[in-house]
Amino acid sequence: MTVPPLDPATRQVTMTLTAIAAAGATPRPSGETLSDQAARIRKGITAQLADTSLATRGTWQLLWLGLSPDNANLAYLASNGSAEFAVVIRGTVATNATDMLEDLGVGTVVPFTAGGSPQPVSVSKGAMDAFTQIAGMSTDGLSLVQALGEAILAVLPAEPTVYVAGHSLGGCIASMVAPYLKTVDWSPSTPQFALSTFAAPTAGDQGFADFVNSLQWSANEHCYNTYDLIPQAWANLAAAKNWYPSPGPAANFDVKALMSTIASLAGPNVYVQPGCSYAMNTDYGRPGTYDPYATRSSVEDFLTQVGFQHANSTYLGQVGAPAVSSGPVVSGLSPTYGPAGREITIYGSGFGTDPASSETVVDFGTVPCQSVTVSGGGTQISCSVPEGTGVVDVRVTTILGTSPASLFNQFAYDGPQPAVIYDISPSSGTFETKVFISGVGFAADPVVYFGNKTADILSATATEITVRAPLPDQSPIAPTTVNVRALTNGYLTPTAGSNEFSYTG
Repeated sequence: MTVPPLDPATRQVTMTLTAIAAAGATPRPSGETLSDQAARIRKGITAQLADTSLATRGTWQLLWLGLSPDNANLAYLASNGSAEFAVVIRGTVATNATDMLEDLGVGTVVPFTAGGSPQPVSVSKGAMDAFTQIAGMSTDGLSLVQALGEAILAVLPAEPTVYVAGHSLGGCIASMVAPYLKTVDWSPSTPQFALSTFAAPTAGDQGFADFVNSLQWSANEHCYNTYDLIPQAWANLAAAKNWYPSPGPAANFDVKALMSTIASLAGPNVYVQPGCSYAMNTDYGRPGTYDPYATRSSVEDFLTQVGFQHANSTYLGQVGAPAVSSGPVVSGLSPTYGPAGREITIYGSGFGTDPASSETVVDFGTVPCQSVTVSGGGTQISCSVPEGTGVVDVRVTTILGTSPASLFNQFAYDGPQPAVIYDISPSSGTFETKVFISGVGFAADPVVYFGNKTADILSATATEITVRAPLPDQSPIAPTTVNVRALTNGYLTPTAGSNEFSYTG
């Protein structure tokens, strides 16, 4: 059945609602109960729904939220204060593109009977597991169906509309939740349903897609970024082997092998996407359509570009919606080593604006700081290093989330200082090109690798190493772009796009 697409303004609203669902997804590293995390998520979603600068205009309110016991799945119900409701399914919380694909369990299919199909239809086992968790969630004694039923009754005699939306895995599961909700008896008033998915991998087979499309919808739309890997799963992963157009990154041999391995996870199953497809980002290469810091032909840059193309923020930009406030991000520490009790400054963004807010907390590994002071408009935190040992991640948690772990944001108890490469110059050249490596924590006798080849050291200080580029790997399938890393003071410096060297001949 052919149904009209959403109008652009409504598409902006549903994408904004799905982006808001990511608030607070990562548990606090030092630990928090599921109820504490759910309460933090509610605060984050409520705060963002109240933001009048977003496409949702501050008119939507949170009515119900369900969180699975393992934090793997989340759904929330919101109302715009009239007769419009949104059932929003959160996407996966994984940050690795391969993880986002593998967690779907697509090698096995099972029957999907909850949608009321008269004929047997199949969905992936992983998608069914997530759907089962969402359908069975109960908060304060109310399931999603019960909460929506109460909300609908409260607006009668108005005719309600329910948008079922999700991004990534959330969109995949939304395509199952929506037909399930249509099987419910909503008497005395049956709402209209609209299915709105973004970046969704496929949930089921041709029969499932045909069944979903046969139902009566006010809209049934699948929005996807043309150069996002995730919605290609599991219908057309092979397309990624020909990505990315200029300026790149072009898939090298290792990337193509990775795509083949991932595609094989589906086994004999053939997956099909339901809904009217709405393609975006067809003019790749314009400013804003790609990550300009991930354009080299390497596995790392390819997966970094995949992450950028799949991000909520990218999809918000592509539908023309204002950006949703992101969670905290730690960009650096000073100092990065020392004893417990040492005063340090954490630099970054999204730390909050209240200097003494109890909703901004810091963890060193799994150990919390007891006193935190926020300054610089939410860009700096001062704190005293708690008791601990070893080398730990320093992470900040607010109502909008937890900063990601990074090898660049580590604190070493009692030293030595973590070694990090910040930049290399030049970033391309030939055998024996002189390369300057800048960073911190370098010892007097470092070992520098270009890929798996050792470079000759010309000079070394605590902040700069000068080397000659070694002869590259002569294998015909060896990558031309390699990571430059230093082994120094027991540290092997982390990889990063800024630390890559491309052989030009």
